[in-house]
Amino acid sequence: MEHLKTATSWLKQLLEISLVLLCLAIVLQVLAGPNAPFLPGDVVGNVLGVTKQLGGEGLVGLFALGVLLAIFNRKS
Repeated sequence: MEHLKTATSWLKQLLEISLVLLCLAIVLQVLAGPNAPFLPGDVVGNVLGVTKQLGGEGLVGLFALGVLLAIFNRKS
């Protein structure tokens, strides 16, 4: 059981670091433009694409978004 708690802790920390890096990449792309040489790809476009895809699925997309938010906001 201790291994599961350790793995869960690592995954939570990895998720937090990933969110910080995503936010940093979005800010850098807004400041430097879509063709910034230090960003691999269109970060803002990818985020908008995922948001549009979830929104285009109607109720299923809304449910999936709710599940993701519940998982992210869950306290343990």
